Amino acid sequence: MNVKKTLVRIFPVAAVFVFCLTIFAARCEGCFSIVVGKEASTDGYVIMAHNENDSPPQIVNHHKIPRKKHFPGEKVNLLNGGRLAQVKQTWAYIWSEMPGMLFSDSYINEWGVSITSNNSPSREDKPQITNGGIGYMLRRLVAERAKTAREGVLLAGRLVERFGYIDSGRTYIICDPDEGWLFCVVNGKHWLAQRVGDDEVAMVANTYTVRQVDLSDRDNFLASKDIIKYAVSRGWYNPKENRPFDFAVVYSNPESASSFSNFGRQWSGLRYIAAELIPLGPELPFSVVSRRKVGVAEIMQILRHDFKGTKTQSISLLKSPQESGCPICSGITQTSFVAQLRRNIPLDIGIVYWTCLAPPRTSFYIPFHFGISEFPAGFSSKSERPSKIFYDEKAGRPFQTDPLQAFWMFSNFRNKVDNASANTISRVKALAKGIEKNAFTLQKPLEEAACRLYTKDKVAAMRMLANYSNGIYLSSVEAMHSVLSEK
Repeated sequence: MNVKKTLVRIFPVAAVFVFCLTIFAARCEGCFSIVVGKEASTDGYVIMAHNENDSPPQIVNHHKIPRKKHFPGEKVNLLNGGRLAQVKQTWAYIWSEMPGMLFSDSYINEWGVSITSNNSPSREDKPQITNGGIGYMLRRLVAERAKTAREGVLLAGRLVERFGYIDSGRTYIICDPDEGWLFCVVNGKHWLAQRVGDDEVAMVANTYTVRQVDLSDRDNFLASKDIIKYAVSRGWYNPKENRPFDFAVVYSNPESASSFSNFGRQWSGLRYIAAELIPLGPELPFSVVSRRKVGVAEIMQILRHDFKGTKTQSISLLKSPQESGCPICSGITQTSFVAQLRRNIPLDIGIVYWTCLAPPRTSFYIPFHFGISEFPAGFSSKSERPSKIFYDEKAGRPFQTDPLQAFWMFSNFRNKVDNASANTISRVKALAKGIEKNAFTLQKPLEEAACRLYTKDKVAAMRMLANYSNGIYLSSVEAMHSVLSEK
């Protein structure tokens, strides 16, 4: 049985407007993720993207961790006391680190296996936890050990079943160049994952989005063995009612599932790409067919969505996505990224991590190819969460261009322009669009040259691409300076 969620029929505009009038103003804040199936992508491979939203004080560091060999008998120590055997070799990976945060880091490994997450509270109140459970280390272990997204999902599932997940619930986005999965974990030892269709696009805010499932279809669904039986035992699902098992309905925290901040942001993002109009409401489709092939630039536009209407009365299906909906980018977006996962060229070149060290509505995406040996010096600092006093001082001081303190420079710029005039915001967006357009224009010929050189001299090829990244970075620095130099 094909249970892929099809696009829902269009409600009359008037009916949607009446529904909108019943919803009061809500804060639209929280993490947001996007998965583009390989056939829906302009690259022909999966694209993964994420806005990481966390209240300050924060800092974001970027590291490139090399492959490592390990001795027999080595153990991995989990945060709360659990231990497991180390593997002989762990893969190289890019690490977006937010020190002091248990669930905010993101990873991309040398095979293109990428993992990030969105908080998705569950209704579980009797979790089973063994040896302190697992939380922080789950995504790190996937990045270190998985060669495919499916392998990462199965590994994460085994770890959850062995130790138990310590938080209420979460949706992990696990992708590789060919497949994108949403791995939904529940407090304790239950989980379920669904693959995003190759020709579809999925978006996640802060609640589960996996709905009807077919556990016999292991190409598209993977889960703990008792995922339905356990729900029945808790009284959350009654198969005698002859209604299909809907994971989101059964396992979600009802308050989170019905939050306008969550379904409103998902709806706002889907409207950019859906082939047909989607009615506003909490029962949105898991994924949609895109009306056109989707590229990195379109994904950046969605991550920047910052409509600032305070009530849904202003939402109309007749308005463009840019002028309506619920903000996806907010003032607490600490970092944003788009992962371009291609394997038709060497992965050192085909995997590109476009990162933004601030809310993207007032900042710039900078590309880094996986094969770089390290990030620019300013992209990492102490691995500790700053104090509020230190953060406020850094973000509030007069703006100075200092490429050796990337996060603080972008955070300071955000502090200066976030509440500036509409003209200033428009100028920043125009500058960002111009810099990124230049990056896209240069990308193809530079990568072609790097591929030719790569077979002879990998170091020289990657140095060429590192210079490209540094050029885009310095252009962003110059743009920030020019904005704040204007009267």
